[in-house]
Amino acid sequence: MLTPEQARDRAADIVARARAAGADAADAIFAADAALEVSVRLGALEDVGRSESEELGLRVFVGRRSASVSTSDLSGDAMDRTVERAVAMAREAPEDRWAGLAPEERLLHGAPPMLDLDDGGEVAPESLRAAALEAEEAARAVAGVTNSEGAGASASRVVSALATSHGFAAGYAATGYGLSVSVVAGEGAGMQRDYAHHGARLRRLLESPEAIGARAGERTVARLHPGKLVSGAMPVVYDPRVGSSLVGHLVSAIAGAAITRRTSFLLDRLGEQVMAAGIRIEDDPHRPHGLRSRPFDGEGLAVSPTAIVEDGVLETWLLDSASARQLGLEPTGHAARGTSGAPGVSTSNLYMAAGRVPVDTLIADIVDGVYVTELIGSGVNPVTGDYSRGAAGFRIVNGRIAEPVAEFTVAGNLKDMFLGMTPANDLEFRYGVNVPTLRIDGMTVAGG
Repeated sequence: MLTPEQARDRAADIVARARAAGADAADAIFAADAALEVSVRLGALEDVGRSESEELGLRVFVGRRSASVSTSDLSGDAMDRTVERAVAMAREAPEDRWAGLAPEERLLHGAPPMLDLDDGGEVAPESLRAAALEAEEAARAVAGVTNSEGAGASASRVVSALATSHGFAAGYAATGYGLSVSVVAGEGAGMQRDYAHHGARLRRLLESPEAIGARAGERTVARLHPGKLVSGAMPVVYDPRVGSSLVGHLVSAIAGAAITRRTSFLLDRLGEQVMAAGIRIEDDPHRPHGLRSRPFDGEGLAVSPTAIVEDGVLETWLLDSASARQLGLEPTGHAARGTSGAPGVSTSNLYMAAGRVPVDTLIADIVDGVYVTELIGSGVNPVTGDYSRGAAGFRIVNGRIAEPVAEFTVAGNLKDMFLGMTPANDLEFRYGVNVPTLRIDGMTVAGG
């Protein structure tokens, strides 16, 4: 695989070709990846897969007209044809008054920050197979587990680079490791399934197969013999595995495209109280070995930790350069792009800060409520904030987690839910988006 410096030079080369072919401006992204995956089931190897790819995406501007193309043929002749095609397409494209490269003065200057994202990624298939087998064995050893849907282990390495015609060129490498297992408990119509997974940038930080497997087995057995909920208004407590989706709805509502198109339930709420007092949500692209850490954004802008919500107040939109121009604001360093198309926006390591109360205290005064561990469907209206999701989890009775329940719906409006949210103090950094356990009072629950 190419080094980050070689990837940077590839991207810079096609940008130079585009300028020579008549483009007024251009940027290019190069991505190379290699991945190894091993899956097992019932103690036997099921599949081994390895993939490798290299792709280059070019965006060119002719005045306010732009076009994007991508190619996996990186020969010199193919690069020239790609450039010619892109410039010809741009000349025929409609004008976009907001299109253009990122502001030059906002570009990252100097060496990218070192974020400890790459440990080389050399892992033998036998090692991944052993880890998957160990995780599955630990899950199947939990009393009550009756079958397995399998376990998988993976290792990957990605080299990414970005270059622009106004002076930015940089690249970086990142590795990734994952281990997951899914098992079944019970028999016949009473069967239940659940899973556990862990991912890490560095292999030394990956949780042990035994711990991941045991968690999968225990979660699955705990779901056996679910009951039904009585419909009504009650407190709903979100497990961190699913609570992160609530922050995801916030991100979608404050993305530049939603604001410029006026399709957000948080439209015109910048600088206002949108969540409960005390809640802080931060995006941290510089977190060492974070799952979504990055030294620069998809347009080459410098990035830094950003408070999105501070003491419940919405502090910023998430803007790439085009949406920022349309709104008369500055880009926020959240541009993201693949090898085709224009940039969009995304967060990096997004998290809600821990609250002050332990989980036991958070639920101690709930006489009748529900603890949600799984969400089903996508019933969220991004324009109005209306929220309705199928769910499964456990009853909360007199301040304690009780029997499992399934086939119910939780509903409300995200504007009210955000304002009525209380976080516990159990924040852990396990995913790209992390939240503590969350309680929201007064939601509508419809039993099956």
